[in-house]
Amino acid sequence: MAVHPGLARAQHSADLDCTMQFSLSTWSLVYKQSEGRGFVTCRDGQSMHVKIVARGGGLTVGKSRIDDGTGRFTDVHSISEILGHYGDAEAHAGAGNASEAQVLTKGDVSLALSGTGKGIDLGVDVGEVTLSRTK
Repeated sequence: MAVHPGLARAQHSADLDCTMQFSLSTWSLVYKQSEGRGFVTCRDGQSMHVKIVARGGGLTVGKSRIDDGTGRFTDVHSISEILGHYGDAEAHAGAGNASEAQVLTKGDVSLALSGTGKGIDLGVDVGEVTLSRTK
């Protein structure tokens, strides 16, 4: 069975390769608050500066910082689809230098984050991460 050319292009465009370099600082005492900046680039030449805000609750105490973090988006048709609210769930424990990785979702779009940071961190939390465009 032949695939219609328009359908083949639509299927291919859903796999726009976009990555993000970011830094993130976190302070938490019961309620977690993280803020940072990132730069998203896509294989098709599109790019965007983003602000990262993460909020959550649960049992958590600590202070940490991630520099030179990386993220990879999947199921993206256009760079504008990376913006918005992502669900977040994680468990973590660390002191000194620690590595962290997690996957966030927003509908069909997923964002896998990884990074190495410094600080003291202990807890379990569930929350939301928001990416918004900056200039």
